Amino acid sequence: MHILTFRNKNLSIPKFGRRLFIRSSSHHWKRKLLPRLGLCGLAVMLSSATVEGKNKAIEQGEKFEPERTQVTSAHLPELNDQSSLSDYLAYAALKNPGLEASYNLWQAALQKVPQAKSLPNPKLSYGVFIREVETRVGPQEQKFGLSQSFPWFGKLRLRGDVAAEAANAAYQKYQSKKLRLFYEVKNTYYEYYYLDRAIAITDDNINLLKHLESVAQAKSKAGAPLSGVIQAQVELGKLDDRSRTLNALRGPIVSRINAILNRPFDAPLPWPRTAPFREVVLSEAQLFSWLRELSPELKTLDHAITKEEKAIELAKKDFYPDFMLGVDYVDTGSALNPTTPGSGKDPVSAVFAVNLPIWRGKYKAELEEAKQRHNAALNSRINQENLLETDLKMALYRYNDAKRKIDLFRDTLTPEAEQSLNITEEAYRAGDVDFLNLIDAQRLLLEFQLSAERALTNREQSLAEIEMLVGRSVSP
Repeated sequence: MHILTFRNKNLSIPKFGRRLFIRSSSHHWKRKLLPRLGLCGLAVMLSSATVEGKNKAIEQGEKFEPERTQVTSAHLPELNDQSSLSDYLAYAALKNPGLEASYNLWQAALQKVPQAKSLPNPKLSYGVFIREVETRVGPQEQKFGLSQSFPWFGKLRLRGDVAAEAANAAYQKYQSKKLRLFYEVKNTYYEYYYLDRAIAITDDNINLLKHLESVAQAKSKAGAPLSGVIQAQVELGKLDDRSRTLNALRGPIVSRINAILNRPFDAPLPWPRTAPFREVVLSEAQLFSWLRELSPELKTLDHAITKEEKAIELAKKDFYPDFMLGVDYVDTGSALNPTTPGSGKDPVSAVFAVNLPIWRGKYKAELEEAKQRHNAALNSRINQENLLETDLKMALYRYNDAKRKIDLFRDTLTPEAEQSLNITEEAYRAGDVDFLNLIDAQRLLLEFQLSAERALTNREQSLAEIEMLVGRSVSP
């Protein structure tokens, strides 16, 4: 049996009887059919060549792919007590499943572009005459056809543009996901660092209070009331409870960090011994300018708007007909009289067809749908920009408020509280004040120390949020 090969696909035609595909002369069909089918195949290839080349979205993905492969093949940084914030960020970028899923969606969207820009599959048809048609030159036995459909001019390009804008939007979603992931890492890392400092400060104050308790015990032995010792012990109980609460919080925070890094939730994680604290001067006008220009969330909506604009153009093209070109070949047997002129001559016909877009209401509805989607994308862009500007304004408030509190608690109130505690202790030793004044001084010192660390942490967390919103790092 002979096999007809088309586009590297083997199409096997079974033998339905004495005559379906094979003639008594085995090379008859090759000699007469293949040259004619080749003409139609050439037309298909030429038409395919009219489709534009790679879209920018595909080129962008191919450029990014080797860079990403090089990064992901690197060894994961080891997380130990010497690890820095950058190690945590690198670990999250390589291991976070949510970021990987966003990358996969972008790559999947890229594959939509060549699909949208491709011509429909050509059609190869075969028919056998149940009752052969007798003609002067011989009986018509079987029929072959090859056809290719062509969308109206510009449709393939517009379909590719729509898919490319969707891929560009998916890329911006990936970038947005990465920025949000880095913010979550920074936010949790600084919270973990603050917890370590809060525990250390509380323990220092417990030791300080134990020292004050020893002073009260010494005075009680000299005849002073025991109330000072009792007050010290009560305050020690409170601080011990606070210390236990802070230590119990370590597990949930470690679990949160491990979830972001895609590690087992109970995997041990050392205390972060260092944390980058940056003193920067922020220009509000510059930040809002960056937000409008660089925010991946806004860029995602920009591509959505462009996508819908292309969809409107594509919907207008549906009012025009698509067409089809093809070739039909009829296999004709030899005439009864072999001397008949043209005996066994096979007719070949060219085929041209168009679809008739007569259901205008359908196409008008498609066009109106595209316009409404475009309006929705425009309004979503405006709404998202308003929300992001509000978030940025609030983040700036928290940043400036934290800076003010750092100056207040760390640079002013904490040194004064330490001085006040020393003076009060000397006055207590001299008998000028009671132990309650000493306890109040110690409480103030503890609260000011914790407030200073909290303000430092809040400033860095707010700065990380600002960087996420504007889509870039803020240098000192």
